[in-house]
Amino acid sequence: MSQPNEQLSKIKLLNPTYPNKSTGIINGENSGLLNWNDIAYPQMYDYYQTLLSNFWKAQEINMQDDIKQWEFLTETERDVFLRINTQLASLDSLQTPTMYQVMDYVTDSSFKAIFAVIAQQEAVHNESYSYILSSLIPLKEQNIRFDQAKDDPIVRKRNQLILDSYDKFHNKPTPQHLFELAINSINLEGIYFYAGFAFFYHLARQQKMLKTSTMISYIQRDEMQHAYFVSQFVRILLTENPELNTDANIQFIYETMDRAVKLEKEWADYILKDINGIDQEEFHFYVEYLANKRLRQVGLDNLYPERTNPMQWIHVFSDDMLNETKSDFFEQKSRTYTKVSSSNGFDEL
Repeated sequence: MSQPNEQLSKIKLLNPTYPNKSTGIINGENSGLLNWNDIAYPQMYDYYQTLLSNFWKAQEINMQDDIKQWEFLTETERDVFLRINTQLASLDSLQTPTMYQVMDYVTDSSFKAIFAVIAQQEAVHNESYSYILSSLIPLKEQNIRFDQAKDDPIVRKRNQLILDSYDKFHNKPTPQHLFELAINSINLEGIYFYAGFAFFYHLARQQKMLKTSTMISYIQRDEMQHAYFVSQFVRILLTENPELNTDANIQFIYETMDRAVKLEKEWADYILKDINGIDQEEFHFYVEYLANKRLRQVGLDNLYPERTNPMQWIHVFSDDMLNETKSDFFEQKSRTYTKVSSSNGFDEL
């Protein structure tokens, strides 16, 4: 049995004497060879295929309509648009290198492959924000906006929760720090970002910047699936490593997600305060709704009052989002979610 604070070793590329089917997602034995037909968690192959089916590139979206509309946005709308864009890009910049670092310490080759795809998709997201910016403003102004994202005290406060956790694992990769990183990755991809997404959908419901909102819907679809995968990674990590499945760590999940919710609310109050048509209390409930969903995905109870999605207008701009085929490792059955529509309650939004 591994110790929670014992440093993990980087996995050798090839261990010929070990089995091809991994004996654990960390501290297990695995040859390094990946045969998708012989993996410890067969459901991971379906998930891998779902990620691949979502492949897209920013350049597939023609920004000409948004370029024409840009000058017709109010000064406030343009300012918030650029601040949110660069702030989202800043957060996504963290994910690609972090996911690749996690790969160095994960034993199971199928999980390594999925982390690799997630890292690549995060790089696409980052490029997408740059693609939007390059369509609308010159490089000099882009650089000013990125510097603004770095210097903003509310942004720094919000990001510090994620940075501290990621840095802890980077400096000392232990099972405990991997667990904490995973929870904060769920916070980042499953709770953070949503104030920004809501702003772009708000513009879209006014028939403004529709190409940008289309790209945001692709990004959100990916982020939902990443948060789901990491939640399953956490459940397996705690199941395979009972020394991590402690009351203190369960409390850490609740407290850290609650902290992320408070920071997201604070950010939304700050960045959306001058945007007419987005009700801040409604958005607060929306963030709590999302956090409850993330908690249930890791196998825990709701932290906030049970509620349905209070921001019904977001659905109009999410009809083309597909939920992945999900396999519940602990029920040993597949749950297939169909295309999002009013009839199935927009389960993942």
